[in-house]
Amino acid sequence: MATMKEIIDLIWGLLLSLRQTVNFWDVVDILIITYIIYRILTYMRKTSTSSVMKGIVLVVAVAWLSNLFSMSVLNYLLRQVLQMGILVIIVLFQPEIRKMFERMGASRIKFMFLRAGRYENAETSIQSVVAASEVMAQNKTGAIIVFEREVGLNDYAVTGIRVDAQISPELIQNIFYHNSPMHDGALIVREGRLLAAGCMLPLSNNINLSRDLGMRHRAGVGISERSDAVVVIVSEQYGTISVAVDGMLKRHLPIDTVDKLLRKELIITGNTKQMREKASKGGNHKENK
Repeated sequence: MATMKEIIDLIWGLLLSLRQTVNFWDVVDILIITYIIYRILTYMRKTSTSSVMKGIVLVVAVAWLSNLFSMSVLNYLLRQVLQMGILVIIVLFQPEIRKMFERMGASRIKFMFLRAGRYENAETSIQSVVAASEVMAQNKTGAIIVFEREVGLNDYAVTGIRVDAQISPELIQNIFYHNSPMHDGALIVREGRLLAAGCMLPLSNNINLSRDLGMRHRAGVGISERSDAVVVIVSEQYGTISVAVDGMLKRHLPIDTVDKLLRKELIITGNTKQMREKASKGGNHKENK
């Protein structure tokens, strides 16, 4: 019993000492760094950079072991490599670093810590896209439909024809009808409305993508790499439906799975909605002042 009391006193003493040495801003500093590291690791896990990071970790581990076992020549060489580490990382990860800053610059700052792109008017657009995709898959009509989220897609919308219309399955099918002048481009959906059609999208440079994928699928993956968009792709050759999110392509999906995936990515949750409403009210209050 006395031992337990000594342990409790020791823990309490440590907590008191931490309270005296650690202030509020130290905690904020730690939380920010933790969040940044988490976001970087999450981003790398979804891209091909994870294998490169494993190689870097292996080099660091070998350098530590060579120093531990006094392997002077190997340790000297590895230390020279590690001294150039920042430059090497910038060179190796130049495309990924650029994409990360592009997404940060295009995103709305007040929603940085919320799950991106969920909005209240997604129900109708999801139902329309799912219904149209099912029909187009049966008819083997190629289509690519992009749901804009927090990262704006105006740069890609201006390459097509502005529609600005209420979404419906019939309109989507007419846009991608094989005789339509807009059927080869992408359709961009913004907050439940059709923004533009016939849009040109950037192709993915991911060498790990399957070679049997056509330009439509590579464009869908490409825009999902450069933004937080959710992309629905209907294959003209196979009549299958795929969804691209964060550079990851999920292929040959049943229509029920497509519906569930879109709802998961796009429909706003109760907590997120409350946080957005508070942020909006706070902004309006400041403007009124």
